[in-house]
Amino acid sequence: MHVILAQPRGFCAGVVRAIEIVDRALERYGAPVYVRHEIVHNKAVVGGLRARGAVFVEALAEVPPQAVTIFSAHGVARAVEADARARDLRVLNATCPLVAKVHIQGRLYAAAGRVVILIGHAGHPEVEGTMGQIDGRVLLVQDEADVDALDLPAATPVAYITQTTLSVDDTRAVIAALQRRFPDLVGPDVRDICYATQNRQRAVRELCRQVDVLLVVGAANSSNSNRLREIGSESGIRSHLLADGSELDPAWVAGAATVGITAGASAPEAMVEHVIAALRALGPVEVSAMDGLEEHVEFKLPPELAGRAA
Repeated sequence: MHVILAQPRGFCAGVVRAIEIVDRALERYGAPVYVRHEIVHNKAVVGGLRARGAVFVEALAEVPPQAVTIFSAHGVARAVEADARARDLRVLNATCPLVAKVHIQGRLYAAAGRVVILIGHAGHPEVEGTMGQIDGRVLLVQDEADVDALDLPAATPVAYITQTTLSVDDTRAVIAALQRRFPDLVGPDVRDICYATQNRQRAVRELCRQVDVLLVVGAANSSNSNRLREIGSESGIRSHLLADGSELDPAWVAGAATVGITAGASAPEAMVEHVIAALRALGPVEVSAMDGLEEHVEFKLPPELAGRAA
C-alpha cells in the first residue's frame, strides 16, 4: 500500500499558541489551571494537558475565585469575560487571533448600523463566542436556505462575517445568496477565512486526485476535520474520519493501492503516525508526502507568558 500524506496538515498556528498557553501556565503557576471548554477539539491533546493538571470546565461557576483560567482557542462571549472579572479570575485568553479578528470586524459593522449576519454552524463554541462579542443584531445562517428565510427587508444595510473553520466553497455560495437578496451588503473577502482552513482544504482536493481512499485524522466534533472528510466524499473518494489508529476499520482500505492521509488543524502529528502504524499492521506500507505549502505562521503569546521556555 502506498500512503500519501497531505501537505499541509495538522496543527495550525492558533492551535499551537493555545496549547502553549496552557503548557506555560502550568509551568508558571502550577496545577491546577482551569480551561473553559476544550482548549482545542482533540481528545489526545486535552487528555495530555489534563494529566499535567489542567482542569476543563464548561462554566466559570466551576472555577474557584482568583484561579488561573484560560479561554479556549474558539473564543468566548463578552458575558463570559464579564463573569470572569466578577469572579476575580486570573484570565489568560487563548482565543485564536484570527477568531478575534472576526470579532473586531463584526463590532465595526454593527457600530456602522448594519445588521450582522454570521455564516457558521449553530452550537459551535466559536459561533457562540462570536455572537456574544458583537453589540446589536446578529443573525446566524448555515446555508443558502437560511439566507432565503431571513426576515429582513431587501433594503436593510447588512454585513456578513464567517466562522473561521468553514469551507471556502460553502461560504462563497452563502455569500452569493446574500448578495442576491441584499443590495447594501458588505463583508470580508473569502480569503479572510482562516489560512489553515483554506490550505488544508486545497491540499485535500489535490490529494484526492492521487488516492483511492482518504483518511482524515481529527475529532468527531472538529468542524474543520469534518469538512475535510466531506471534501473527500464530494471528490468521489471513499473518505473516513478517525481520531487515531485504533479507530481504523480494515474494510475502509481493503483493495486500496493508494491511501491519502490528512489531519485537521487540531490533530497532532503523533495521531497521524498512529494511523500509519495501524495500516502497517495490515501489510507493507510505503509512505510519501505530497508537495505542498510550508506554513510559517506564528502568533504571539499573552505578555504574562512570553519570554519563558516552552
